[in-house]
Order: sequence, then structure tokens, then C-alpha cells
Amino acid sequence: MTPKQQRGAVTADLLLDAALRLYGAEGERGITVGAVTRASGVSLGSLYHHFGSIDGLVAELMSRWLTRLLGELFMSLQEARTTRAAIHGLVRTYLAFVQEHRDAALLLHSSTADQHTMAQGKEIRDAQEARLSAFAQWLQPRIESGELASLPVPLIESLVLGPVVAVARRWLSGIDDVDLDEAARILPERIWRSLAP
Repeated sequence: MTPKQQRGAVTADLLLDAALRLYGAEGERGITVGAVTRASGVSLGSLYHHFGSIDGLVAELMSRWLTRLLGELFMSLQEARTTRAAIHGLVRTYLAFVQEHRDAALLLHSSTADQHTMAQGKEIRDAQEARLSAFAQWLQPRIESGELASLPVPLIESLVLGPVVAVARRWLSGIDDVDLDEAARILPERIWRSLAP
């Protein structure tokens, strides 16, 4: 990377970090051009140069954190010695990510993210295809060998992630009847039972 590219990367990171802090503190209404440039100390011109618009900045922020979450989930699958341990690890990793990166999790589970996904569905699917197909590639041999129930891959994904996403959204909404540590103890085995052959 050239020095100019390094400076550009640092500038982009400053803008992204400021936007995430603002989102965590004030939600969507906190991410304005003025607020982001003030919080980051970066000029308006640099924001437009790197992201094109505030929407481009938010899209990149969501993409960056989704990539990180998917990477951590896939790593948990790769590190497990058994299929059962992999499902347990995946659930725990997701809940730990939500707890450790609350602001990013708020954004990824927000109506903003949902709207972006609906509006940009095909582009997002195409961009995420390699990562999502990695999960499908991990699942397929385990289905064929009988380690997992013989179900379509999208249904297995829903059985694994549906309950976890629902618990995460509930916790992120501030409802205090959900304890993520307790969920991490209970959900993995319950989810595994729904997938066991």
C-alpha cells in the first residue's frame, strides 16, 4: 500500500468508526453528514470522496461488520471437532459477537439494515454469496453423511440462525427479560436437537 492509500484507509476508518459510535448513541438519526464529519474530524469532501454519500458510508459500515460477523461464524465452524460442537459454537459465537460489539449488532439488526437488504437484495446476495455458500458447503457433506437432518440448506440456516437472531434483536431492543449468557447456555443444545438426524 502506498502512503497515499494508507492515509485514505485511515480516513475511511475514522469516518466508519465515527458513524458507528453515532449510531450506537443516537440510532439512525445520529448519522448525519455534519455529525459524522465533526465526530471523525474528517472533511465533508473526504466523506464524499470515499463513500459518495452518507448512505454509501452506512452501506459500507454494514458490509464491514457483516463480513466480520460471517468470518467469526465460519471460523467457529472450522475449529469444531464435531458437527454438534460446530452448531453449539456457531450459536455461542453469534451471541458473543452481539454482546461484544453492541453498536455494530444494533446496526446489523436494525430496520435500516432490513431496508437496505430489501432495496439492494440482489447486490447483497451476490456480494455475500461466497461467504454464505461456504456455510452451505460446510453443511452439505454433513447432511449427506447423516450427521445432520436431511433438510434443505436454507431451512437448516433458518433453524440455526432464526432463534439466535430473534434473541439478539430482543436483547438489543432493551427488553430486559433476555440474558445472552443464559441464551448461550440453553440455545445451542435446543437448536442442535432440531438439526440432529
